[in-house]
Amino acid sequence: MSQTDDAARHRDKMQKIKAARDKMMKSKTREKGLIIVHTGSGKGKSSSGFGMIMRCIAHGMPCAVVQFIKGNWTTGEREFLRSRFAQECRFVVSGEGFTWETQDRDRDIAAARAGWEAAKDLIRDPEIRFVLLDEINIALRYDYLPVAEVVAFLRDEKPEMTHVVLTGRNAKPELIQLADLVTEMTEVKHPFREGIAAQKGVEY
Repeated sequence: MSQTDDAARHRDKMQKIKAARDKMMKSKTREKGLIIVHTGSGKGKSSSGFGMIMRCIAHGMPCAVVQFIKGNWTTGEREFLRSRFAQECRFVVSGEGFTWETQDRDRDIAAARAGWEAAKDLIRDPEIRFVLLDEINIALRYDYLPVAEVVAFLRDEKPEMTHVVLTGRNAKPELIQLADLVTEMTEVKHPFREGIAAQKGVEY
């Protein structure tokens, strides 16, 4: 078979795929504010959420971040957004570090509650189009916040066109059921298991 025949067959195949794709896309016309969950044991949950924040800023969409749990960390994303895009993206830090660092459940609960109250105000704000609730799944996992309250608020009070992303391992089943989009990051290999420490630009 000649290269000309191969090219013709490829072109015919791609034309059929495009026709099918175009037909499918014509039926996808509705827009809504999505509830998105990034969970699982693999890396990339927060990173993906912050990637969406960058998209929002590029599109001129006001956005906000509420960062649960990681309070004591000086993260690259926090420094970047606060120093360069403070007008475009509000950034709230709630938490004093991972639970094994604080070792005080009452303080962790109080910090999570403060973060959630801030998150509700940001989500309700008609000017804000996208809110990232970074590591809220950890707060929910440890019952620092009632999952029923979070689900009810997102279901009943979230503005129709506002997107909300919730990250963290072990997302509650109730949250997964509510969400429009759920992605589970799966760990295949991690350098930490080989004794390599968390590194700037990769983990934080």
